[in-house]
Amino acid sequence: MSRNFYILAGTLSLFAVISGIMSLLPSTFQPGLPANGSLWRTVALLLLLAGLASALVGIMSNLFEQVDRHSEEARQAARRKRRSPRE
Repeated sequence: MSRNFYILAGTLSLFAVISGIMSLLPSTFQPGLPANGSLWRTVALLLLLAGLASALVGIMSNLFEQVDRHSEEARQAARRKRRSPRE
């Protein structure tokens, strides 16, 4: 599941970079698009923050999955350890 958040973070970051580049272009290269550079910078900032939040959620879910997997392995090892002396 964390892989999906990493992909989302990468996509949002890519769009943030594109929006940042759009803020640097003069308005003659953007016919029909908002020519206000501050609007592009605001969109780039919001997309970047959303990408960072998505990456954080991906990292946290990966850590929780890893802890869950480790605790399950420890429980199985404890069960095997309890069963082996009885046999």
